[in-house]
Parts: sequence; structure tokens; C-alpha cells
Amino acid sequence: MGQLQDKVAVITGAGSGIGKATALLFAKEGAKVAVSDLNETHGNEVAALIRNNGGEALFVKANSASPEDHERLVKETVEKFGALHLSVNNAGIGGEINKVEEMSVEGWEKVIAVNLSGVFFGMKYQIPAMLKAGGGSIINIASILGQAGFANSAGYVAAKHGVVGLTKTAAWEHGPENIRVNAIGPGFIYTGMVNEESMGKEAINHLESKHAFGRLGTAEEVAAMCLFLASDAASFVTGSYYAVDGGYLAV
Repeated sequence: MGQLQDKVAVITGAGSGIGKATALLFAKEGAKVAVSDLNETHGNEVAALIRNNGGEALFVKANSASPEDHERLVKETVEKFGALHLSVNNAGIGGEINKVEEMSVEGWEKVIAVNLSGVFFGMKYQIPAMLKAGGGSIINIASILGQAGFANSAGYVAAKHGVVGLTKTAAWEHGPENIRVNAIGPGFIYTGMVNEESMGKEAINHLESKHAFGRLGTAEEVAAMCLFLASDAASFVTGSYYAVDGGYLAV
């Protein structure tokens, strides 16, 4: 039996990157997975991959910035699989790159809507379903920038700091009801947003130098931490922030 046998999980931003790696790993460990993404093609591909490997999966197209979409995502998941035990609030965007005084109001509002409000909306509708199931585990994907500043990324940094605070608050609120809430802070991870093709070799080399391992992380390495926090091995872990950052914050 897998570590998540017969559990039901919702994973946002599961069409690619960390979300995809986590969806595949959770399914491999026995979870029934609701794959959520705004990209219908990618989301359906991940759900199909899970089913082709003998797992159970549902794709739900959803915008993380929409409370109505989160409500529908949880509803469809429970209707399909009968309960909700696990969630990984992973969907996010990089946001506008600008100094604070030069950042557009629209750019600020967009990254806050997706990266912070999206996590709040997720938990708002996930928690009642988990209470009905007798408990669960919520994993919020923050960032190393939930613990540190980064020039020209005010909206992203503020949102990720907010995710950490939101995580701690929800953990205190629902610990007595057997709902654990934790945050993960990935370092720079090779994904569709972070790679040589989109950023250039020089920029990637610079980022690699900021990590003790001299390389960026992989989505699978973050997914492994998600699995730990979702599993019974983390039964006494809540309100915590786990950096998966190759030593980025160890300076």
C-alpha cells in the first residue's frame, strides 16, 4: 500500500512543474487526485497520465484567483471521490518585475490575487470538506521569498510572506480538528518559468550560484516534501515552513 492509499487530494497548478510532479507522486502513493489548472490541455494530460498508470484522477479547469472556481473544484472532487483529505495550493505566477514605486497597480493586484488570495480561497473551501472527512493535511506552496526579500518582485515577495502567515494562522485554528496546515518554500526550481530558454544561461548560472549545491532544484524534490507533509509520517507537524532550497536561505 502507498503512503496515501485511499486519500483524496486537490492539487492546484497541477498541469506542470511542481504541481504536476506532486500529482503524479500522490497518485503513485495511492491517492485519488483532482488535477486543477487553468491550462486545460496540460491538466487533462496529467490526469490522463495518472489514469494510464492505474491511478484515479479528475481534471477540473479552475482559476486560482476565483473563489467560485475553488468552491466548484472542491464540490466536484467530493462528488467524484466522496471526500477530501489533502490539498496542495500550488498555483502561482511570477508577476510583474519592477521596483515598488514603478510597479503598476494592476500588476500588484494580479500577483496578490493568484499567489495569496488564491491560497486563501483554496483553504476557505477545502477546510469544510476536510472537517466532514475527519481531518486532513493542507500544503501551501510559498517560496524562499516567503522568508527573504528580492529586488523588483514586491508583489511576489509580499504574497509569499502572506502565504506563510496564513498557513500559521489556519494551523492554530484547526489543529484541534485534526487538520494540519504547512508551507513549503522552494528555492529556484527548474520549471517552465525558470530555465535557460526563457531566462538565458547567464541568469540561470547566477541563480545556481545562490544555492549551496550550485544548482537549481527539481519539481520532484519539492513533491517529495509535499508527500511527507501529506502522509502520516508528519502527524505532529503543523504550522511549519519547510525550505526546499538547496541552502539558499542558509547564508
